[in-house]
Amino acid sequence: MSTVVKKASSIKTVNPFNNETVKEFDVMSNEQVDQIIGRADQAFKSWKKTSFEKRAQVLHKVASILRTKKEELGKLATLEMGKLLKESIYEVELCANIFDYYADNGAKFLADHPLDTAHGKAFLAYEPIGVLLSVQPWNFPFYQITRSAAPNIMAGNTMVLKHASNVPQCAQIMEDIFLEAGAPKGVYTNLFIPGRDVERLVADPRIAAVSLTGSEPAGASIASAAGSKVKKSTLELGGSDPFIIMEDADLDDAAKTTVYGRMWNAGQVCVSPKRVILPESKKAEFLDKVKAIFGTLKVGDPLEADTDVAPLSSEKAAEDVAAQVAKAAEQGANVVIGGHRIDRAGAFLEPTLITDITPKMDAYFEEIFGPVYMLHTYKNVDEAIEIANATEFGLGGSVFGKDTDKAVEIARQIDTGMVYINHVTGIAPELPFGGTKNSGYGREQSPAGIYEFVNAKLIRVTDSKALY
Repeated sequence: MSTVVKKASSIKTVNPFNNETVKEFDVMSNEQVDQIIGRADQAFKSWKKTSFEKRAQVLHKVASILRTKKEELGKLATLEMGKLLKESIYEVELCANIFDYYADNGAKFLADHPLDTAHGKAFLAYEPIGVLLSVQPWNFPFYQITRSAAPNIMAGNTMVLKHASNVPQCAQIMEDIFLEAGAPKGVYTNLFIPGRDVERLVADPRIAAVSLTGSEPAGASIASAAGSKVKKSTLELGGSDPFIIMEDADLDDAAKTTVYGRMWNAGQVCVSPKRVILPESKKAEFLDKVKAIFGTLKVGDPLEADTDVAPLSSEKAAEDVAAQVAKAAEQGANVVIGGHRIDRAGAFLEPTLITDITPKMDAYFEEIFGPVYMLHTYKNVDEAIEIANATEFGLGGSVFGKDTDKAVEIARQIDTGMVYINHVTGIAPELPFGGTKNSGYGREQSPAGIYEFVNAKLIRVTDSKALY
């Protein structure tokens, strides 16, 4: 059969530091896409029978190549989407750790699981399901694809990737790395297609399931398309994470943690502390500390080691965030610092500090995906929790304070998939990542990540004379 993918304009790498086009790639034809999916389907037939040991060898080799090439890969990510080089290199190292984690533990996670039963024996056998479509965003161009690729390829599935159109070189080089690591052709393949054609791929009967990280509208569209074909999906759709500072918190530590956490990746992190929630009595003191740190932030070339804040991923991204800040100001919020585009080439926006945000403002509820620090205040803990839960999102969150038992009590009342105590929402191979509410469903990383796209098949053995 043929998968319908229309010919579209080329896919480009545009360096957000200077808005210059670096490289262009042709969009794949219908026939090319059909062949890639067919090859992935054929590869699955043998890959699912490949031993865990051999799959692990491939994943370990991928990890080794990533570490060897981390400088090269880091520069490529910085070139394509603008993040600080030190952040890009850290991202590559994290990906290597995730590949090693599943290579080391995949066989154990997927071993037959015995079940208690009154007669005979029963167990769950975890089996791969087929070709997965992975649809990923640009903000962590290597990490996002690693989260879905590492567990699922270890589980015996094969994968086709539709990456964000502004990071095509990162997308292609990961396929090259898999081939260099010894993965059979078709186990992991990149697709150069426009986003509007993804739904058509979901309908292809050779695609068994889909994993998407992206916007809420994109997630709703993909979930609907997958559901209509009775296919499983996992979605991670962003967030507006709360960061509750308790009365007993060290304000110097809280200020540093929140400012640098918010400026990470120029604020383009789904789990950065987008809404800092502070006791009202501490506002003046805390604000002084935050403003002092803002005064030290250097905006500039992401390749330079002393740069603190990089450009946003694209000119449109910078324009969109500036418009959100302007709207907050129009609605009565206090823009204490920044809020404007910087008069220089590139997708730059001033690091921005906003206070006095009320439920009558869009900024109270929406996600702002840029270097924008929003400060809320509360009179009591119940109000802090109410503010934390006031958005439709539920991805991550943090509670910061010396009384960790009390912090855990607060964490239990925050409607999110993850809460970190005395730390911004973080990332580790062994910890599950995912949200609730409109932040999506499903989990990646940890043991949970390898069970999303396997068939937990029950096998029960009884005496042939048994009555049931």
